[in-house]
Amino acid sequence: MFRTINISEPRFESDGLRCVTVKSTALRARGDLTIWAPPNVKPAGLVILLHGVYGSHWCWALKGGAHHTARRLIAAGEIPPLVLVMPSDGLRADGSAYLRHGDGVDFERWIVEEVPVAARAAVPSLDETTPRFIAGLSMGGFGALRIGARHGRYFHGISGHSSITHFSQMTRFIEEDPATFGALAIDESVLDAMVSAGSTLPPLRFDCGTTDSLLAANRDLHLGLLNCGITHIYEEFPGGHEWPYWEMHIADTFRFFARTLRQQPIVDS
Repeated sequence: MFRTINISEPRFESDGLRCVTVKSTALRARGDLTIWAPPNVKPAGLVILLHGVYGSHWCWALKGGAHHTARRLIAAGEIPPLVLVMPSDGLRADGSAYLRHGDGVDFERWIVEEVPVAARAAVPSLDETTPRFIAGLSMGGFGALRIGARHGRYFHGISGHSSITHFSQMTRFIEEDPATFGALAIDESVLDAMVSAGSTLPPLRFDCGTTDSLLAANRDLHLGLLNCGITHIYEEFPGGHEWPYWEMHIADTFRFFARTLRQQPIVDS
């Protein structure tokens, strides 16, 4: 899939984090990933973590400590061994929104098709049968919720933290005019994507902080899903649109994915 791929030298890696750069057809440019894998075990799942605006592939690890949380939960037996793959969004403007843009650069295809291939190249214990999950924060929550719904056959579970729920909300965070992205109207709404998914929608959870500027939007998504009879978990916790909140609640995502692997039923909330 990639004309070129560069994987960091294990002798120089730190804290179990591996860095990968590939030449991406979808991005028409190079794309970066940070990957963490629990050592000496066969992975039970692959979790794709999407960052928010202004960020890049290193944010979930080096601002949120997601790999530390995963390591702790694995050691405690709360979750099975999960590999974390943390890609850049493509690094266009303040954020790409993980959409296909009007010029044909396809940030969604990068996540769905290319990122798992890059992860398997860097972590040989992964294979095409490894269950795949997707999660994200803010803009990454928009990407995870929408992409997970649109590509349900690829994902075993979806989770969002403090998520943008409609493309129009990008104006709160970026200086560019979202109209210049050339996004299609059918790609703008998380709720529309989930309704369209029907029975293919994977197990779903999302949460938001009670002082977050996106709280009303997340409550509206929750009510919309209830009105459509779509099973999901929605939770609210103290906190705002900030890394301490996401650092704490990524554990809820990992535990949720563990439950889906054990095929435990989810209960609406």
